[in-house]
Amino acid sequence: MDRQAKAVVCREWGQPVQVETITVEGPKRGEITIKIAACGVCHSDLSATTGKIQYPPPLVLGHEAAGVVVEVGEGVTDFQEGDHVVSSFISMCGKCRQCVRGRPVLCEHARKAMFTLPDGTVRTKDSQGEPLNVFGACGVMAEYATMHVDNCVKVDDKVPMQNAALVGCAVMTGVGAVFNTAKLEPGSRAAVFGIGGVGLNAIQGCATAGAEMIVAVDNNDRKLAMAREFGATHTVNINEVDDPARAVKKLTGGVDYAFECVGAGPVVEQAYKSLGRGGTAVVVGVADPKDKTSVTTLTLPADERTLKGSWLGSARPQHDFPRILGLYQAGKLKLDELITRTYPIEDAAQAFDDMVAGKNARGVIVFD
Repeated sequence: MDRQAKAVVCREWGQPVQVETITVEGPKRGEITIKIAACGVCHSDLSATTGKIQYPPPLVLGHEAAGVVVEVGEGVTDFQEGDHVVSSFISMCGKCRQCVRGRPVLCEHARKAMFTLPDGTVRTKDSQGEPLNVFGACGVMAEYATMHVDNCVKVDDKVPMQNAALVGCAVMTGVGAVFNTAKLEPGSRAAVFGIGGVGLNAIQGCATAGAEMIVAVDNNDRKLAMAREFGATHTVNINEVDDPARAVKKLTGGVDYAFECVGAGPVVEQAYKSLGRGGTAVVVGVADPKDKTSVTTLTLPADERTLKGSWLGSARPQHDFPRILGLYQAGKLKLDELITRTYPIEDAAQAFDDMVAGKNARGVIVFD
């Protein structure tokens, strides 16, 4: 059945987001409709409004959400009404070379569902009946969303929805970069460049994995204080040093792992330069397509350094989302503390402004 829903929509790059009433169509074969309970406000959503991520408007924003299944489409057997689910913007075919080797984030067919559902169509229309694209096959910054089952992960209904939502991006991206991409060993020394929602999760991932030293690097003292709460042992304010990489190396002697959580070429260079011999720099942030990074080539073989990327923490969503929530339930990961403020959907524009101003670890839109 069709449902009316308030949704946060990007109508034009460079313009403020709008809250509109849209129509969300019921599920087709292999799809489910979810009543969204909470949706995190992510920098990637912001990037879609500026054109840094070039999803064509009009676009229903949101990719980090949790909700309850209210309708299932034909052929759906793994979900039923009442299930609690977390959205995943990773589309996977399950059959290509990358999927079958356990790397669904690299699915060779994922680009077919960047701003539509996997079949190339959408279930969202505006008040004039015109189709609306959806961020990452999700479009979950709305009261309802219809998604393919492969973009949904069933989770424990005992986890608060606003906490579960964060696993869909920020937590998975940061913690996964540590656990899955870097495979950080206990006793390692690490640095995290950029202390937003993803950076804080990289820090607590390092702490959970047993890092000996964890240096948080940012230009915001409030965020650096939060980094301490999430496990950082040292902090560097880039406004107070001439060279952040040199400051990190002075503290640590050179880190074993550096995580770039900003999405900017010069910051990637700083992360790489902070490495000791044999170190690995992991690029987590989403950079502008035109951005470039320069490294001293000789350091790759001579120091056996590694520069690699991490997309959604190299996630296997159906495996990793419940695993991370299990760590939270066991008291080994912080989720409650990540949520600085919640907003009704009518205040979505304010939520984006607060994120840009650096006021929140994570702002979350909650729905009635």
